[in-house]
Amino acid sequence: MRQIRIAIAGLGNCASALIQGIEYYKKIKEHGDDRLLGLMHYDLGGYTPDTIKVVAAFDVDRRKVGKFITQALSSKPNCTKIFHAVKTRSPVRVSMGNVLDGISHHMKDYPDDRRFIAARRKPVDVVRVLKKTRTDILLNYLPVGSERATAYYTDACLKAGVSFINCIPVFIVSSQKWARRFTDAGIPAIGDDVKSQVGATIVHRCLAKLFEDRGVRIDRTYQMNVGGNTDFLNMLNHARVKTKKKSKTEAVQSIFSNPMEHENIHIGPSDYIPWLNDNKVCFLRLEGRGFGNVPLQLEMRLSVEDSPNSSGVVIDAIRCCKLARDRRIGGPLVSSSAYFMKHPPRQFSDDIAREMLEDFIKGTKSI
Repeated sequence: MRQIRIAIAGLGNCASALIQGIEYYKKIKEHGDDRLLGLMHYDLGGYTPDTIKVVAAFDVDRRKVGKFITQALSSKPNCTKIFHAVKTRSPVRVSMGNVLDGISHHMKDYPDDRRFIAARRKPVDVVRVLKKTRTDILLNYLPVGSERATAYYTDACLKAGVSFINCIPVFIVSSQKWARRFTDAGIPAIGDDVKSQVGATIVHRCLAKLFEDRGVRIDRTYQMNVGGNTDFLNMLNHARVKTKKKSKTEAVQSIFSNPMEHENIHIGPSDYIPWLNDNKVCFLRLEGRGFGNVPLQLEMRLSVEDSPNSSGVVIDAIRCCKLARDRRIGGPLVSSSAYFMKHPPRQFSDDIAREMLEDFIKGTKSI
């Protein structure tokens, strides 16, 4: 059976949800149940969820480093919903990564079970680990604002011949400098900043397009998000949120024929509420004018379990990236990035991006 060998940088809530999901769909296949439940594609180019295998993992938290992956997933500060208990014990242990800017200094002011605590270990040679484990793809799940750490893992991938899926808002795949390096090396990459399956950004884009398609002028809009996981705690340091706000704002602005004035659009994480844990609550408002210049307003509240919501997209991104490797395609994958990510190298409307993606999966479109 064909296999996709992945490594994960950052064994937090998103990694936990993804690994639970891989095991969940493996069980569904065995029992012959509804395999498409919760998936955009069950079989994607010949790859099903059970073909994904985690062969390496990197983290810096002392409660995870050195543990088997399945043990680390339930270690603090992880707090995502356990929707499928992973009973199969993975032989892979979590390796010590390079801390760099991966931990925000303000986290020391919070209880141990809510924050990251750095292990006092020597970082492993990431390139060596990737080569030894014959990794195909590395997923970047580092905390928002980890610019130096993300560059470190990106460089390691290029040296090891490994593909890179950048799930966070540090601009790598959408950067001309990094994109050129992946193209020159013949290595496919997808990024940046993963959209959720049904999340704040994709819903905001759909509503904005609905207004525009129906002739309604949007005057003002905001998107405010609150949550209780380490992602939201990390983003209380506003210096780390700059690229996150830019990524989310540009994802919505790209829908408009004429981008909105900066003062009329506000999008970004708003606050950390510990007892929400991995639940994310989004508040959306759009104010506009329709027929006869008559005003209208729309307000919406969306509540989702944050990490499984993103895993529903990442599980497809992994398989698209492997298809590109099989086809010896290098550089940024335009269609996959446009459909799966908030800040791709090129923005397209979601309906066009989906058409492009399906053509890529069928092999009728190269990237």
